[in-house]
Amino acid sequence: MFPGLHQERDLVDEQIRYYRARAPEYDDWFLRRGRYDRGPELNKRWFSEVAEVERALAAMGGLGDVLELAAGTGQWTRRLTSQARSVHCVDASPETLTLNRARLAGQLGSTSAVSFEIADLFNWHPSRRYDTVAFGFWLSHVPRKRFEDFWSMVAEALVPGGRVFLVDSQAEPTGTARDQTIEVGHEARRRLNDGREFTIVKLYYDPALLTALLDHMGWDVPILRTAGYFVYGSGRRQPSGGVATGI
Repeated sequence: MFPGLHQERDLVDEQIRYYRARAPEYDDWFLRRGRYDRGPELNKRWFSEVAEVERALAAMGGLGDVLELAAGTGQWTRRLTSQARSVHCVDASPETLTLNRARLAGQLGSTSAVSFEIADLFNWHPSRRYDTVAFGFWLSHVPRKRFEDFWSMVAEALVPGGRVFLVDSQAEPTGTARDQTIEVGHEARRRLNDGREFTIVKLYYDPALLTALLDHMGWDVPILRTAGYFVYGSGRRQPSGGVATGI
């Protein structure tokens, strides 16, 4: 059963607190360090699958002006800048955006204009339109009751014919820390290195089901999966444009 509106807002607020507190150690997960180091063989598999998603992003070619939602510490921002004219990064955590700025400041060869905005994405609307909207490991943290509203906001942010790119997690047990388990449902407990625990929204989408949900809402975004760790996809609004309800 999904939480009520008040409980859902409390859950979202706790999720924001978690990612603010997790900012200094977030990259341990993506780079397979510390509690997330699963040994040479599994780490190699992880990075091979990251490379598969990177190739899918590269195949999109020029991205124009990009809006990156939940930009975090910049692991995907730095990839987007190599294909974009500009990137506007939005995240609720000032701590992660500070790390994002630092990462991009040390990146060579990027000519993209990058801007940053601190905002709760559940209470935020774009002030302009973009050629591409991208979000990495964010859709799984959107409460199910807010799914349609979120995609309506994405549509609002895009120019006519604009594209979307997303990547997220599969429910693979070795994708999380050694001292955590994968919880398939609407909520999950997450532990920081110092032992503090938080409850967050965490949804794992089957690619075929997510593709169908998006198609029902007027999106042509085929969702693919890597061998174990990620789901990803890119596409745009269907010409008909309207958002269906009742999913």
